[in-house]
Amino acid sequence: MNSLQLNSSAFANGGAIPSRYTCDGDDSNPPLVIDRVPMGTKSLALIMDDPDAPVGLWVHWVVWNIPPQTRQIGEKSLPAGALQGRNSWGRTSYGGPCPPSGTHRYFFKLYALDTILTLGAGSTKTDLEKAMEGHVIGKGELMGTYKRR
Repeated sequence: MNSLQLNSSAFANGGAIPSRYTCDGDDSNPPLVIDRVPMGTKSLALIMDDPDAPVGLWVHWVVWNIPPQTRQIGEKSLPAGALQGRNSWGRTSYGGPCPPSGTHRYFFKLYALDTILTLGAGSTKTDLEKAMEGHVIGKGELMGTYKRR
């Protein structure tokens, strides 16, 4: 499988996510930079989740049908044509890190797909993962950490 590259100018892979992108700040998505999109990609999908949440995996952001030529997702923005799903708060938007205690890890997982998905806005991470089955031709990941002060 091809390896996508996902980075952020706001934090390094494995580094601390600045508080402005969390519930302690603006609660807006950080800027993301996409590279090495494989040939044949028809759309991109993005999932951000926290495996360290006390209740189990907590979903912060679900986005799909990101145009394949997208190389940046700006702060507080969504690429034209992309759709957002429902996160664990029940909102169809980005929900920043907000751990109740300790340091948590937040994984931004980017997928290159050989199709455009027909999911409706507000679908869940589970819906997205099911729709992506058999269509993933590349994957990249960026992990950041956050601990509330």
